[in-house]
Amino acid sequence: MTTQLSSIMEHNHKFVQDKQYEAYETSKLPDKKTLIVTCMDTRLVELLPKAMNFKNGDIKIIKTAGAIVSNPFGSAMRSILVGLYELNVEEVIVVGHHECGMASLNSERMVSSMKERGVSDEVLSTLDHSGIKLDEWLRGFDNVTSAVENTVSLIKNHPLLPRNTPVHGMVIHPATGALDLVVEGYSAP
Repeated sequence: MTTQLSSIMEHNHKFVQDKQYEAYETSKLPDKKTLIVTCMDTRLVELLPKAMNFKNGDIKIIKTAGAIVSNPFGSAMRSILVGLYELNVEEVIVVGHHECGMASLNSERMVSSMKERGVSDEVLSTLDHSGIKLDEWLRGFDNVTSAVENTVSLIKNHPLLPRNTPVHGMVIHPATGALDLVVEGYSAP
């Protein structure tokens, strides 16, 4: 039986053997000095860079569910700061998208699915007694534009963000690639 992992490894062996990687050689520093925070939606993997005129080597990309940075001292924000201080990034663009699954995220349904897949009531109870409220932590958003504005604000107001760093916000349509500008970060305070 062929598994997804064995298919990946088989393809990778041929990819390296045939030196197909040469078409993607670039520096670790982004040529366009830009970092994108976007959603992990599969429709955006190739569409978003093409719609924004970016190619391999142009930008840094961080993907989170809903393009949301919710914790000012979590791994997504740390990655943004690493980009700005260590990898020559000069501006940040948050790109949410229409028809996002985070808009319909239902914490009760997700917890039910967790139980069906083997997470015990004991674990859920322990988390609750530890102050972790899954109904809040697993909350999505009602409006993608507001979600983008909130993430832009969290990044822009971070105490460790370099002064005068432009932080922009956009919403992309996942079928057409059309971009709506939500926050223009050059003139934002």
